[in-house]
Order: sequence, then C-alpha cells, then structure tokens
Amino acid sequence: MNVQTPAAQRTMRIERVIDAPVDRIWAAWTNADSLPQWWGPDGFSCRTDRIDLREGGEWVFDMIGPDGTVYPNWHLYTRMTPNERIEYTLHWGKDGPKHADSVVTFEDQGGRTHVLMEMTFVTQEEHDNAKGFGAVELGLQTLGKLARAVGADRAA
Repeated sequence: MNVQTPAAQRTMRIERVIDAPVDRIWAAWTNADSLPQWWGPDGFSCRTDRIDLREGGEWVFDMIGPDGTVYPNWHLYTRMTPNERIEYTLHWGKDGPKHADSVVTFEDQGGRTHVLMEMTFVTQEEHDNAKGFGAVELGLQTLGKLARAVGADRAA
C-alpha cells in the first residue's frame, strides 16, 4: 500500500523581506512584461509562449539555464488576492504532469514586504529531488532578482 507523505513534509518554504512596499512587489509579480524579466535564478532567462496573469490564467514558458538547458514550465493561476496572495499549480511544461502547488504571500512590514513562497510537491521524491539540486538556494536567488527589479537590492 502506498501511503502519501503528509503535505507539511513535502512543502518547501522560501522567504525574504524586501525593502519595498507590497504594491510594488505585487506589480512586479503580476505584470506580464516585468515577471519574465526577473523570474528564475541568477543566470537564467525566460522565453514566454503565453502569459495571462489573472485567476484562471496561465503562464507557459521555458526557463533557460546558463548552459542553454531548457526547462519547460506551465503555471496555472488558481487564486489571486491583490497585494496578499497568489496560488498556482506548477506543471512540467504545457499539458505536462503537475509537480507542485505553490502559494506566494505578501505581508506588509511597514513599507517592507515579507515574501513567502511555499511549494507543496506532489510526491516526497519530487520534494527531495528539488531540495537536492538546490531549489531553496535557487529560489532565494529568484527573490534577489525580484528585489533588484523593484529597486531594493538589499534584504531587510
């Protein structure tokens, strides 16, 4: 019998306080022109096929690594609460299998923003593989690129 690992054990948390107001962070995250410019770890770029950043929308894109490796992605947006929360599912490319549910929350801290990304992977194996290749560190690099994109280069 295959027993599912509890969600808490399959969840990865990546967080950073960015020295910029929530509305500026929200705008960078929900603007179809800006999101692909900063999304992904250092040295990675995005090639967007389709982007519709709204509840019920999607973002179909390839992450391109520094060595040219292409990583197909498909985000399906299930909830967007302005300046507070974004929920989406992550798939391995357009029509590919789901590998995680993601929740991003934005908390005002007196002009700064606490950004928390939580990814709950479908299986424990996917969680462990992601953690093993450095997904937490790569996620922190992504949040660093976000900070630079909104003009807040330092972590608070």
